[in-house]
Amino acid sequence: MPLQVLSSLVFGSGHGLVRGALATAFLLLISLPCIVAEAKHTEHWVGIWTSMPQLVEPANLPNAPYNGSAAVFENATLRQTVFVTQDASVIRLSFSNAFGGTDLAITAVTAALPAAAAKNESGAGASGVRPETVQTVTFSGGRPGVTVPNGALVVSDPLNFTVRAQSVLSVTLYLAGGQPGHALTGHPGSRTSSWAAPGNLVAAPDLANATASAAAAAAARIDHWYFLSAIDGWLPASRTALAIVGDSISDGRGSTTNANNRWPDRLLARLQQRRDTANISVLNQAAGGNRVLADGLGPNALGRIGRDVIAQAGVRYALVLEGVNDLGTAVADAAAQGRTGDALVAAYAQITAQLHGHGIAVFGATITPFTGPGQAYGDDGGSGAREAQRQRVNAWIRTSGRFDYVVDFDAAVRDPANATQLSPLYNSGDYLHLNPDGYRAMAAAVDLAVFAKFAGGIYRRPT
Repeated sequence: MPLQVLSSLVFGSGHGLVRGALATAFLLLISLPCIVAEAKHTEHWVGIWTSMPQLVEPANLPNAPYNGSAAVFENATLRQTVFVTQDASVIRLSFSNAFGGTDLAITAVTAALPAAAAKNESGAGASGVRPETVQTVTFSGGRPGVTVPNGALVVSDPLNFTVRAQSVLSVTLYLAGGQPGHALTGHPGSRTSSWAAPGNLVAAPDLANATASAAAAAAARIDHWYFLSAIDGWLPASRTALAIVGDSISDGRGSTTNANNRWPDRLLARLQQRRDTANISVLNQAAGGNRVLADGLGPNALGRIGRDVIAQAGVRYALVLEGVNDLGTAVADAAAQGRTGDALVAAYAQITAQLHGHGIAVFGATITPFTGPGQAYGDDGGSGAREAQRQRVNAWIRTSGRFDYVVDFDAAVRDPANATQLSPLYNSGDYLHLNPDGYRAMAAAVDLAVFAKFAGGIYRRPT
């Protein structure tokens, strides 16, 4: 019914000033939800980089002087580089203290483009930045620093800063008091170099060659990430994200440090080459040693779906590649492996149900081979129980219908002459993790047409 007719029915057809004012107010009131809805769907926040937050083990804490008796990174500057997966001109940064035992007081933060050593280098792992690009990051309406309570996450104010997909961003933070204690949040498997130096050097052109000679002498390269957990871009509604839930295979064990050649990075390159998929960012939410059924290096996959997928901005798709560490750490007899396999498929069903409830399409991925000389996961005393269960779980992934699409990584990277092992072309040497060529093959196994099929999300009848 036209709004003018509805107004006439409600307020009559008189021409009095009061009646006219009421009619005008009524029209504005009932039109407002439409206006708000239209604005809401024009642009939104979308994740353009993530790392899975986890408790940093003692072996992955920084060395002295950045790991003191009372605090970590006390009076220290930490510069980290990340691989952005979508174009954006407005960004915001998230810092996590999910596993910190104390409050995390961040004194100052800057963002900048890294200084590449050569024109053909991306700047990944660089200690330097391009000075003309340095911008101050603020929090809570313009404050230069922020205190993150233990267990909490904070986001920065929006920052007008242009980044490009498959480019590198440098983020530098200064902690005047450090994080008290030795429990802190980070991501050890960064496959990327970070740099630390004493003092407040958030705007310094190069931490490894700082103006203060003492700072330069004490600068340290650390191949881990700390505190920084996500970057979002303010993007058109057509831009969405793929979140990858995985373990060390997705985290890039066996890839090249500072080369960004993990399989999710290779997939991003493929997505960017096509007009119909260039709008999709890739969020790598994997961690070495992660399991589906039990905590270990980070929370179990079933337990972190809410934090690492549903809570991430703009996620439309999720890909799950987990299970190898559950099979590999369970007792290698038929009964124990059978129980693990049963629990895995039940957990996969739970993951898909939870994600479907939020309209997120879920892609399953088969577990890749892990048998070979010296590989502990493949050492089952000759029983074959672990390999049998891998085959059983993979058959369920392929045929259960729980997933909206299945990527058969097993078929893509196994040895044609011995299906229980990785192809010699792709084996990094430990018969579990792949080399860069293997990660390229994994990325090539993903059918990019599925993204258009589920571009509107997924809303399935419960089963």
